[in-house]
Amino acid sequence: RLLCKEKDFEFDGECRQAFLEIKAALCSAPIVQAPNWELPFEIMCDASDFAVGAVLGQRVEKRLNVIYYASRTLDEAQTRYATTEKELLAVVFAFDKFRSYIVGSKVVVHTDHAALKYLYTKKDAKPRLLRWLLLLQEFDLEIVDKKGVENSVADHL
Repeated sequence: RLLCKEKDFEFDGECRQAFLEIKAALCSAPIVQAPNWELPFEIMCDASDFAVGAVLGQRVEKRLNVIYYASRTLDEAQTRYATTEKELLAVVFAFDKFRSYIVGSKVVVHTDHAALKYLYTKKDAKPRLLRWLLLLQEFDLEIVDKKGVENSVADHL
C-alpha cells in the first residue's frame, strides 16, 4: 500500500503499534549492545540523495553486534554534492557521531563507494574533500569496499 500511487496511505492505530514494536526491538538488547574495548570497531555507512546513515558495531565470532545507529537528512546544499562527496560526508558524520567510542581504536569502515579508498592518494581532490580527510587523519581507520547488497545494514537507515 505504501508504494502505490493510486492508494492513500493511512497510518492507523495498527500501523502505529507495529512501528512502536519495531522501534522497541531495534533499541533494546540484543540488538544494541555495549562495546567490547578489546575488539576493533566497524562502521557501515551509506549516503543517498537526501540522507546519510551509519551503524557502529563490532564482530564477535563472525557476527555483527550493533552498538549505535545514526542517520540524518542532508540540507539543501548537501543534496547537490557529488556522489563521492556524499559518501565521504557519511563517513565524516559517522566518525563525528561515534567519536567517543572509536578514538584510539582500530576502525574498519565499510562503504559501497570504492573511490573513497583512493582519496588519500589523490593530490588534486576538491578542498572540501581534503578538509574532511584531514579530520579523519586522527583515527586509525581502514576503508573496505563492500558492494551495496553486502552493505545493507547502513542502506536501511
